[in-house]
Amino acid sequence: MSARDGSAEWGQKWGQTWGQRGKAAATIAAGLKFQSIGHSFDDKQVLRDISFSIEPGEVVSLLGQSGSGKTTLLRIAAGIERQTSGSVLINNRDVASGSVFVPPEKRSVGLMFQDYALFPHLSILKNVMFGLTDLPGHASEVEARAALRRVGLEEKADSFPHMLSGGQQQRVALARAFAPRPSILLMDEPFSGLDNRLRDRVRDETLSVLREIGATCMIVTHDPEEALRMSDRIVLLKDGRIVQFARPEELYFNPVNYWAARFFSDLNEVEGTVIDGKVRSPIGVFEQSGFAEGQPIRVCVREQGVILHEAIKDGYVSALAARVKRRMFLGEVDLYEVSIKGVEYPFMVRSRTGKSFAPGENIGVSFRKKDMLMFAKED
Repeated sequence: MSARDGSAEWGQKWGQTWGQRGKAAATIAAGLKFQSIGHSFDDKQVLRDISFSIEPGEVVSLLGQSGSGKTTLLRIAAGIERQTSGSVLINNRDVASGSVFVPPEKRSVGLMFQDYALFPHLSILKNVMFGLTDLPGHASEVEARAALRRVGLEEKADSFPHMLSGGQQQRVALARAFAPRPSILLMDEPFSGLDNRLRDRVRDETLSVLREIGATCMIVTHDPEEALRMSDRIVLLKDGRIVQFARPEELYFNPVNYWAARFFSDLNEVEGTVIDGKVRSPIGVFEQSGFAEGQPIRVCVREQGVILHEAIKDGYVSALAARVKRRMFLGEVDLYEVSIKGVEYPFMVRSRTGKSFAPGENIGVSFRKKDMLMFAKED
C-alpha cells in the first residue's frame, strides 16, 4: 500500500501518540512548476537552471547538503525571495517571472519554518488563528480549534508555546500552516529540532495529515532517510543544480552518478577495469554494460550488501576469504570491519544474520547484486 493510500493506517498507528484527533479538511491541491530558475546573492550564483514540476497532491523533498540551494528555492516558491531568472508557475499560472510577481499572501501557499516561528506572547489558539485573518473572529476560532483537533492538541488551546514540548510545538506550527487550507504547503527542515525517537513518530503523523488535507507539499531536508520515508519524489541538489529528480526507489537503486550514490549510502569501494566487456576487480568479475574497454571503474558495495559466512561453507562457493578485524554491537545490527583477501582496504559490514563472528575469525564474504553499484572512475 502506498503512503498516499495509507493515511488511515498511519492515523491508527500513531493515534495514541498524538491523542484523539479529527480528520483534516481537504484543500484544492495545486501544481507547482519551476522553469529555468537561477538566483544569485552578491554575484554568487546559488541556483542554476532549476526546472521541474510537482503534481497536485504530491509530496516532494528538496534534498541536499547545506549550501545546495534548498531553502532559497523554497523561499522563491513562497514569494519571500525573487529569483534572478526563470519563472514559477502555480496551476500553470505565472506567479513569478521577469514581468510578473504575485506576493506571498496571494499564492495560497502555507509556510512552516525550521524554528516553528510561534509567537511566545500568544496562546496556542491565537497562534493558529494568526493565519486566518480573512475570516471573522468566531469563524477563525472554529477553524483554528478544528486544526488543533486534527493534530491532537485541542486541549492545549489556552497554553503558551513555552509550556509545550518540541514535538507539540511542531504540531502547532503544522496546524497553523494548514489551517487556511493552502493549495501548496512549504516546509523548511520541519523535524530537525526533534530528537531521533520523537522525530520518526512526528513525521509519520505529519505525513498522515498531509495525505488527508491533500495539499501539494515541498519539504526541505538534508536527511536522506527522511526524504526517502516521506516523499513521492525527491529533488537531489548539489551546488545549486539538480543532480537527479526521481522516485525514492529509483534514486536509491539507480543513482545517476557516484556522488548521488554516496549521498544515500555508505559504500565500500575497490578499483576495477573493463576487460573483454566485463568489469574485473579484486572482489570478482561482473557483467556491466555502458563502459568502454579499458575504462577504470569504481566498484561499490553498500555496507548491508556484504554477506558474511562461516569460512567458505554452506555452498557459498563464490565467497571470498576474509578475516574479522572488529565487531561493534549497534543493537539491531552488528557493524564489522573485515579484511578481504587481495583487497587493500577493509570493508565495513552491517549484518543482521543473528550469528556473531569474533575478531580474528576467518570467514567468507559474498555480495548482494542489488547492493552493488559501478561508476566510471572519473565521476
